Amino acid sequence: MTTAYIEVEPAFVPVQTRSERPHSFEPDDFGAPNGREVNWKHTPVEKLRALFEVASQNDGVTYEVSSDQFVGAPLAAGTAPRGEFFRPEDVVSAVAWKGAVEALHIDIPQDAEVAEPIVVTVTGQGAERRADGHIVIEAGVNSSATVLLRHLGSAQYAQNVEILVRDGAKLTVVSVQQWQDDAVHAASHQVQVGRDAALTHSVVSFGGGLVRVNPNVELAGNGAQGRLYGLSYADAGQHLESQVYLYHKGAHTVGDVLYKGALQGESAHSVWIGDVLIGADAVGTDSYEANRNLVLTEGARADSIPNLEIETGDILGAGHASATGRFDDEQLFYLQARGIDEEQARRLVVLGFLSDIVQRLGIPSLEEELMIAIEAELAEVNG
Repeated sequence: MTTAYIEVEPAFVPVQTRSERPHSFEPDDFGAPNGREVNWKHTPVEKLRALFEVASQNDGVTYEVSSDQFVGAPLAAGTAPRGEFFRPEDVVSAVAWKGAVEALHIDIPQDAEVAEPIVVTVTGQGAERRADGHIVIEAGVNSSATVLLRHLGSAQYAQNVEILVRDGAKLTVVSVQQWQDDAVHAASHQVQVGRDAALTHSVVSFGGGLVRVNPNVELAGNGAQGRLYGLSYADAGQHLESQVYLYHKGAHTVGDVLYKGALQGESAHSVWIGDVLIGADAVGTDSYEANRNLVLTEGARADSIPNLEIETGDILGAGHASATGRFDDEQLFYLQARGIDEEQARRLVVLGFLSDIVQRLGIPSLEEELMIAIEAELAEVNG
């Protein structure tokens, strides 16, 4: 009896977990996505096509910093601390690395306590203009500061933000996207948090046609803390996306992830993908991630995917949650039973839902501004 053997090529298994994704500084190593990849399948990639190649002119945005004393010398590629932690994990972040000949360096000195927010205003120069940018925010040992990134106007903008929170530092970073409706913005925020340091990182997306801001935070040092918050309000035709990655690398680290979104209008679309990895050495970790979405009208869609990987059983706690729905009928009934008309009751429910994130931002003037913006959005849906 003769036995025949058939040689079978090994099956290709696509990368599913965030920790296994490849990294490269060369855009060609990634190639242009086709929309079937795990990190692109919820994104309208055709609208991002211009960001898959380095900008030829790189004149699409201007930068203005409120406090010159915290602006360090521009950082070329290979000049520390640029690239100390940042590693592009998709073609857009590799393009931004290549295209940004010099990086803006926000340098907060050791032991400095900065009372007022350092505001970096990025202003688009037109919907057809392209820009690649890299911003480095470095909080020195035992320093304390808040950095606000504002995005206004319109452009096609590929952006990297590299954040280094040194040992014992306390840093708040808030990225606000208030673009015009035709703007396209894809950003990669990569953060390393040192021993006994604390980061609060918030992403607020209201404007822009397509906005994709992906934070990647490594709690590297023992006792590091990371609080990651997000707020989005998607209107008709808008695509607002965040893919969040929180890596507990050090022991006794604390993570809290909470993103909330509201959607109204035909084809309004939000995407949230949350990945938490508790590493083998991250004993004593306490971590939780959640995403909540409120769909206000027909035709809007929210995609929400939480993921959790745990490589050690010696932790204090870990969990994740996701919920997408319409108004809570019980809340509406409660308010209406007390004499509040339906339209006002709906307004109060939405304001209460979103104000939870607004109040965590830590910048009173911005919190007031955003509540006014939410009221304006609600006036449109009720008008």
